[in-house]
Amino acid sequence: MRDNPPPHTPPSEPGTEPPVGPRVDPTPRPLPARIPHKGRSVDLEPLHLRHVADLWTAAQTQKAEESWAYMGYGPFTDEAAMRSFVAGFATAHDPMVWAVRPHRTGTVDGWLSLMEIHPAHAHIEIGNIWFSPRMQRTRAATEAMHLLMRHAMDDLGYRRLTWKCNALNEPSRRAAGRLGFVFEGTLRAHLVIKGRRRDTDWFSILEDEWPSRRAAIEAWLDDANWDPQGRPKASLTQS
Repeated sequence: MRDNPPPHTPPSEPGTEPPVGPRVDPTPRPLPARIPHKGRSVDLEPLHLRHVADLWTAAQTQKAEESWAYMGYGPFTDEAAMRSFVAGFATAHDPMVWAVRPHRTGTVDGWLSLMEIHPAHAHIEIGNIWFSPRMQRTRAATEAMHLLMRHAMDDLGYRRLTWKCNALNEPSRRAAGRLGFVFEGTLRAHLVIKGRRRDTDWFSILEDEWPSRRAAIEAWLDDANWDPQGRPKASLTQS
């Protein structure tokens, strides 16, 4: 059985009765723009139909039941089916999706998005993360996620960044912890996905937590942390 997190004591403004939350900047945050993001080991490009050929090839390197088990879509029967899906997926504003092109391969090996975008509440989520096997657990994968996290928190000024996943998806749960997200709890029987019950685990990073999370990820990504064989000298662990 998964341990429950300690009870959360919400902050309140001193001297208020009944207690109410502290005041925050209520200015709505900007919407993300469909623009590229460039990193040291990976580039993010707004998803487009021109990426489909690479994506279809990448999808063939893993069994469909493994690759798409926890996604709300897929597997795709053929390249035409993927193309039809991407045609709509690439034009949505929420989620807003980027194709991921690692410098090491030069091909598009996955996608990820900013979603659940609530400018008035300064809340945004990183999700819809699908990486091919050759990209999983690589420097490029971590940097791809970091580029969007940094864009949301630093460039756009969001106060709350979230991550959610199927509660059975242990790789996603581990990735959330590795990136510094705080586990908030499980929504039981939250969704029905592909005809199956989904319990959803929820994680977050708040604006006051972000600087330390950002520093840890950037230290791990720094060239000084990588040996000549392309292996990290230190692991990315966050308290």
